[in-house]
Amino acid sequence: MIDPIIFTFELFGLSFALRWYGVLAMVGLLVGAYLTEAEIKRRKGDPEVLWDGLIWFAIGGVVGARLWYVLNAIAGGNSFYLEQPGQILNIPAGGLHIYGAILGGGIVAYFYLKARDFDFLLFLDAIAPGLLVGQAIGRISNYINQELYGPPTDLPWGVPISAEHRIAPWNDLSQFPESTRFHPTFFYEAIWNVIGAGFLLYIARVYKNLKPGVIFFLWLIWAGLGRFLVEAFRPDQPRIPGTELSFSRVVAGLLALSGVVLLLAKYRKINVPFIPAGPDAYRIQRDKRQRKKK
Repeated sequence: MIDPIIFTFELFGLSFALRWYGVLAMVGLLVGAYLTEAEIKRRKGDPEVLWDGLIWFAIGGVVGARLWYVLNAIAGGNSFYLEQPGQILNIPAGGLHIYGAILGGGIVAYFYLKARDFDFLLFLDAIAPGLLVGQAIGRISNYINQELYGPPTDLPWGVPISAEHRIAPWNDLSQFPESTRFHPTFFYEAIWNVIGAGFLLYIARVYKNLKPGVIFFLWLIWAGLGRFLVEAFRPDQPRIPGTELSFSRVVAGLLALSGVVLLLAKYRKINVPFIPAGPDAYRIQRDKRQRKKK
């Protein structure tokens, strides 16, 4: 197996480790950003707002990802963070959630782009394929860390998980020997995301007169449906007390459902009083020279 730590070093008497988790997260962020830049340009927007605000989006994403993970664990009955609240800040120990990353980064992006007079729906449509690609790249680290796997399988693509990384009852080597292989749910989601990114890019190019927000609504459906299916193979996720449903699976289902409703409301196929159809065209941002003259 690949060592999760690439190398360690000391600085001012403190020990630091460079982990594949962080490196792949950064690679996913940058690849997703470059794809988003291309999509913003294709929609006649100014991509500089993306690069100017990327660090803030990333910070919001990390904070949101950590808070979501902690709250998800507490809701599932895990009292670890209540008993040791200082560990909430111990991000290197692990524990980030993609939903929180998207929510936290999205909130920061909304206010940042609003202050710069940039069409938020244009940004959402542009970033949707990049989100899927970036997340797919990040899933490689789950394989390296031997985490977020599914139950045992005899399928040829099952992956080995060492005993120290197994959850009960599969950590009992008398019943599940070292040769036992497990569903690589991280790769299932990665493949689903790459296909989804290609689908969104294809739709955006074939149907050139799509209304603002449609690509993002399709992202909600695709990402939500994929995660809803994958969660069926994720026994490690916190469950809603008294049920076999994980919190993440419920959220995934709601994402997919909301995408369908928003898409239908956008094209006025249904009438939802609190969901306006919104604009039929992007509000193209003024270039820098125009903004300075204002």
